[in-house]
Amino acid sequence: MKRICFFVILVLWAVSCIQPKVQNSAGNNILTSDTIRYAQGFTVHHFDGYTAVEVRDPWDSTRLLQRYLLVDRERPVPGNLPKGTVVRVPARNIVVYTSVHAAIIDQLGETGRIIGVCEPRYMDTPAIREGLKAGRIADMGEATAPNVEMMIDKGAELVIVSPFQNSGYGPVEKLGIPILEGADYMESLPLGRTEWIRFYGMLFGKEALADSIFRQTEKNYLDLKRLVKADMPRPTVISEKKFGASWFMPAGDSYIANMYADAGADYVFKELPGAGSTPLAFETVLDRAIHADMWLVKYNRSEDMTYGDLRAEYTPYENFDAFKNRRIYSCNTGLVPYYEEFPLHPDYLLKDLIWVFHPELLPGYTPRYYRKMQD
Repeated sequence: MKRICFFVILVLWAVSCIQPKVQNSAGNNILTSDTIRYAQGFTVHHFDGYTAVEVRDPWDSTRLLQRYLLVDRERPVPGNLPKGTVVRVPARNIVVYTSVHAAIIDQLGETGRIIGVCEPRYMDTPAIREGLKAGRIADMGEATAPNVEMMIDKGAELVIVSPFQNSGYGPVEKLGIPILEGADYMESLPLGRTEWIRFYGMLFGKEALADSIFRQTEKNYLDLKRLVKADMPRPTVISEKKFGASWFMPAGDSYIANMYADAGADYVFKELPGAGSTPLAFETVLDRAIHADMWLVKYNRSEDMTYGDLRAEYTPYENFDAFKNRRIYSCNTGLVPYYEEFPLHPDYLLKDLIWVFHPELLPGYTPRYYRKMQD
């Protein structure tokens, strides 16, 4: 009997060792898969000695993109880890490929841990620009061909990138440096993309701050969304413009399409499948959207685009009703921090969109990003 009791106790002890255990210095701000509210792209499980974060492949729901094993850098790496990429936390000596992730790290107050960025010409976060000017942050070159030697010289310990379908990272993959693929931009819901800050907060021991930022953004977004009533007329809208031979139109389950719906618009291409963007021929867009009430475009220029500029870029644009009726609204990302802000603060963008589609709901509001295009 004693042997049986001992065996049962031994089995229970062994099972307890492999069960997820919530261990987080943030106390009540613990991030687990059960507390993720909007994001679909990652899950979190806490174990003795490490935290497993699994990032789903946004292009193939049947497989994982990556499994990250977050291990406190003050503790030894556990010997029984599952297959995955070990990331020592709090993270340091970080190389960031995109302005979006640089801005998120800045919001967490951790730009001092960034040692290099790719394509600094797109970095508008003041702390990043100051670091580049002072030489604290290095220019790592183009994201498609980063300076691997400089990464080694600077002692890079983590590289944060935005993944693309069927793409690799060339020589960087051979350095043995963890590559964190931030697939937040493939989330369908605007607040789902924002919620990734809770994952990024775990990299720095800033779970409480990340949770606070997320919850405040969530409140602001939902308060704005409630302004739009179901029985309001919904103007039809199209997005973007031609790039090369194709017009990359946000898909129907993209966060932009969902945001148009939240702002009270009827998106012409809401039936396009997927959560990314779909390349369409100009003729296809013209056929479907020639009578759209409104047209929203983004561009990067030193000065705002006019209707004359748009016509000069591609004359057939003038066939759209939104062009003829002067109902185009534009966002010049060269002059406003659109890409740095809206992934973390979709409430800022939602307010602009409500102003575009239903200005009567926001009397006296000065838009943050969009302007009515001028002649």
